Amino acid sequence: MFHFSSESIARLKAKANAEFNTNKISSFQSLSALVWRCITRARNLPRDRVTCCRLATNNRSRLNPPLSPDYFGNSIQALRAGVATAGEVLEQNLGWAAWQLHQAVGNHSDEKAREFLNFWLKSPFIYQIGKLFDPHTVIMGSSPRFNKYGNEFGLGKALALRSGYAHKFSGKASAYPGHEGGGSIDLEICLSPDEMTAIESDKEFMDVVSPSPF
Repeated sequence: MFHFSSESIARLKAKANAEFNTNKISSFQSLSALVWRCITRARNLPRDRVTCCRLATNNRSRLNPPLSPDYFGNSIQALRAGVATAGEVLEQNLGWAAWQLHQAVGNHSDEKAREFLNFWLKSPFIYQIGKLFDPHTVIMGSSPRFNKYGNEFGLGKALALRSGYAHKFSGKASAYPGHEGGGSIDLEICLSPDEMTAIESDKEFMDVVSPSPF
């Protein structure tokens, strides 16, 4: 589990936007790009190996007509947001990687959401997240927007958030709101032992990580 303060996230977002000369890249896209780059480096992939960053997208507002924000069903999609060789991901800067994710999210329309739904209706399958993706993929899941600390079970505010067994496979990252709020993020990353050792020694990554409040 890695903690990112609101100040650290703001600096990362500003850096990504400055490097690509834009102001459209979001905080989460900036963080996802950082994770994509640093996991790719930790895996020590060949330069020509194609790697991918997937983002979980909310289709409710993208459908036409849109679903209610309170729609209880599952209306998310694992968007293949960034696709590039390992060499491209590492030789380009953070802003470039973040812009690939931004474009994919911006282009995810009603038409593309329905295309996936129609494909599934023709060939239904049970969604087992860890079996759908190749070992060179990075998957960003959950969202720091979810008010998970707002759940009250009679024991007071939770101290930390963690994912279940289904999310424990290499390359899976789950983003949660930081305990202190204010735009901070706690990021759970699952990697092999060697890859985890590498990312914990990665200067680009650890320069953004903040001390845990606990």
